[in-house]
Amino acid sequence: MNRARRSAPALYTIPAGVPFVDALAAGIRCRLGGGPEDLAGVTVLLPTRRACRSLGEAFLRLNQGRPLLLPRLSPIGDIDEDELALAGWDAETPGGLEVPPAISGLRRQLLLSRLVIADRERDPTPEQAARLAAELARLLDQVDTERLSFAGLAALAPEAFADHWRTTLEFLKIVSERWPEVLAAEGCLDPARRRNLLLDAQAEAWRRRPPEGPVIAAGSTGSIPATADLLGVVAHLPEGCVVLPGLDREADGATVEAVGPSHPQYGMVRLLAHLGAKAGAVGDWPHPGIEGSPVERARLINQALRPAAAISGARSDEVPPVALDGVERIDCPTPREEAGVIALVMRRTLEHPEDGRTAALITPDRALARRVAAELGRWGVEIDDSAGIELSRTPPGAFLGLIARMAEADFAPVPLLAALKHPLAAGGMARREFLERVRSLESAVLRGPRPAPGVAGLGDGGPLLEALETAVRPFAEVLARPAAPLGELLAAHVAAAEALAASDTEPGPERLWAGEAGEAVAGFVAELNDAAEVLEAVGGAAYPALFETLIAGRVVRPRYGRHPRLHIWGLLEARLQHADVVILGGLNEGAWPPQAEAGPWMSRPMMEAFGLPPPERRIGLAGHDFTQAFSAPRVVMTRSQRVAGTPTVPSRWLLRLANRLAGSALETVMAPHDDWLGWYYRLDDADYRPAPPPQPRPPLAARPRSLSVSRIETWIRDPYTIHARNILGLEPLEPIDADPGAAERGTIVHRILERFVRDHPGELPANALERLLAIGEEVFSDLMAWPGVRAFWWPRFRRIARWFVDFEGDRRRRGYAPAATEAGGRLEVAAPGGTFTLTGRADRIDRLAGGGLAIVDYKTGQPPSKKQVESGLTPQLPLEAAIAMAGGFEGVPAGTVDELLYVRLSGGREPGTGKPLDIDVAEVAADALAGLERLVAAFDDPDMPYRSRPRPMFLSRFADYDHLARVKEWAAASGEDS
Repeated sequence: MNRARRSAPALYTIPAGVPFVDALAAGIRCRLGGGPEDLAGVTVLLPTRRACRSLGEAFLRLNQGRPLLLPRLSPIGDIDEDELALAGWDAETPGGLEVPPAISGLRRQLLLSRLVIADRERDPTPEQAARLAAELARLLDQVDTERLSFAGLAALAPEAFADHWRTTLEFLKIVSERWPEVLAAEGCLDPARRRNLLLDAQAEAWRRRPPEGPVIAAGSTGSIPATADLLGVVAHLPEGCVVLPGLDREADGATVEAVGPSHPQYGMVRLLAHLGAKAGAVGDWPHPGIEGSPVERARLINQALRPAAAISGARSDEVPPVALDGVERIDCPTPREEAGVIALVMRRTLEHPEDGRTAALITPDRALARRVAAELGRWGVEIDDSAGIELSRTPPGAFLGLIARMAEADFAPVPLLAALKHPLAAGGMARREFLERVRSLESAVLRGPRPAPGVAGLGDGGPLLEALETAVRPFAEVLARPAAPLGELLAAHVAAAEALAASDTEPGPERLWAGEAGEAVAGFVAELNDAAEVLEAVGGAAYPALFETLIAGRVVRPRYGRHPRLHIWGLLEARLQHADVVILGGLNEGAWPPQAEAGPWMSRPMMEAFGLPPPERRIGLAGHDFTQAFSAPRVVMTRSQRVAGTPTVPSRWLLRLANRLAGSALETVMAPHDDWLGWYYRLDDADYRPAPPPQPRPPLAARPRSLSVSRIETWIRDPYTIHARNILGLEPLEPIDADPGAAERGTIVHRILERFVRDHPGELPANALERLLAIGEEVFSDLMAWPGVRAFWWPRFRRIARWFVDFEGDRRRRGYAPAATEAGGRLEVAAPGGTFTLTGRADRIDRLAGGGLAIVDYKTGQPPSKKQVESGLTPQLPLEAAIAMAGGFEGVPAGTVDELLYVRLSGGREPGTGKPLDIDVAEVAADALAGLERLVAAFDDPDMPYRSRPRPMFLSRFADYDHLARVKEWAAASGEDS
């Protein structure tokens, strides 16, 4: 056999729209024979290990499942010494190949973090240092991949760029000067540099001694220079060839000349130039029996994405209809509808199991991928995102993060509940028992103002708090130290997680590290533990953020897909893959394609001067992924018109396609279609109907026979609240870890003024202000730990106190004398259902010099207007007047009420105001009492419902029981403002 190198490279392409791995397998068998043993001597180089698995599956499909010997399948990007040995390197090189190992990603990040922390000018936190280290690691990989040297940084003239470049250049000495020394001491190499060495070694080995069997490099575009060199060697081997994915061989010279980094064909144009070949020299890879979409589809997308400088006068009506057969575009209002439509498309693929048809969602938007997986759950279809899930989002990863935050926050309510309600938390108990105890703790201690810090601040012990104390106390103690070794912090962290994860039947480690996610998180923890000695002692308060930074970006991928016919692929996972129905999701600018960002270290001119590829190269790679997927036989393209409420811009590829078809008979094909949206909305028609407004009619015996004057106003405005609170006995829950709100402020001010007026019923003393402030300090003392109270409430109260002393002194000089404070009263009202008792508590009742009474109500908010009081919508003070006139207040004999007074106490620019209502008190009180009698009589009718919000225009925007009444449902359905 002739072993001489080829003079011209052997290059082929598989057109876009033809299943790549199936066509590759068919072509290999066609060229080399169909016997089971014929493939054993073939070496196939593919971009990724996933592509190797896919090609193996393609051979099995081609052989109809019968056993056969596969070719040697090797991923170019993950080549190792074992594969080099098989390729013959050791046979040619005395002593073999000795390449230091690659440094692990986590150890490299920590070593770089140590160098960043040593930069005392910036004094970064460990978390900030770890983030900067991750960016420096990316820069190292970029520079090594492009075979550059950091020595070139000094050649960039600082005066030619912005002033901050001098600072950046000084900072980058970490990687240009100090990092090589650290790496040498480690005895390791950066991963990209090691990959280059191995690829170069493989290329050199094959130059010296071509392998005995055929070598086929397929699917790579040579975006890595070392890979391009290896492809060049393979293309010239006696039995070697390179198979390119989706090369546009119809591009003319002007198009090739104008192709830039953001163009889908940019990588292959560069590779052909590197190999010294023209597109015309690239042949068709044989693929007998493998069909794909019409060639017109690939021609259309290539024409649509042609560089602007190369566009000729081609008429848009020249596009043949077959080019868009099987193509749909669906624009959805939000990601929720987009995910639902995609799930519906995938679900319909399963309607015909006899043909084994497959469907795949391809998207770089991982949030959309998660939504689609959740939507498929409505039909019981389980599907994995092959791009993986971030470790921090997996159950064990999230649990570790929550425990760190809980301990660092000293068991504050929100992080405490987040950790204890995680599915892995059990505290040595049965999960159900544990949750019941957590809910009891929440309602008894954690709702309302924050308790004292630490487990001790949560109250008396009990099994839950004892388990929490035992599990987490050692970790909390380590965190409380000013600094501790990272390894010690990690060990205490993991021990706390394992202890809290234990149930009554399973030990903590078995529950925490179970499954693929548990194994992946355990691997991360082990790697971090091995590298922990790199960092010096870490402050305990900084540890949770550092842990979250180090675990960020790491993913776990499923070993086996949950569904054999449905797939979710990221862009990398989708390369060289095939499905009968391809859904291209998230086609918005900034998502697909991604934003072209220069990165934190260099501007675009600096990157060009240094030799790094422009950021637009990522757009070109994403564009190639799009064109390959768009050329599938059946394609559905989706996007969301708004994301997080913000309008989006369609992907440039959608716009270019629409422009290419503008004015043609096919223009409407690329217009968005609403059929799928309509079907998605109708999925829930049978299950969902807007709830009508509730109209509960409890029996008369269950209806309240006594209410306070403040509840009467609620009864008038929103009877459903009375039903929920006074009949059903439902009390609104306080917020978790609540700041003291307006209600608490009003209560505090009322309590202070009550004590002051009670202590000084006569003439005020000369030091009245000092005494009032002393009472205020005593009452406020329990709340002074709250920043808002100390910063806002107390200064406002001091202003209130000064105003109130002047107001009260003037009032007493005019003959007003306090008769009662916080006085309780009652009044019985005859009604059809029996006697109804009205109760009330007056903030204050004064006796006038002439013998009449004045009823005073303190308001820290906005008091009602005269019109609201006269209309009967705010009957509190008139009803209190009716009680007083009947002698219903304890210690206050019956008498006329001459004055109703609201005292507004805001503490603002105008600290307080006190103006009596200009109304006929006796008339208003009589009207209010008559209105109460009518209200009681109406609800004594068993057919009278307790409606929700019968007068919404007189209510504040939200009420405590609106969610129970499902106001948003029926208000939206009826067109009311919810």
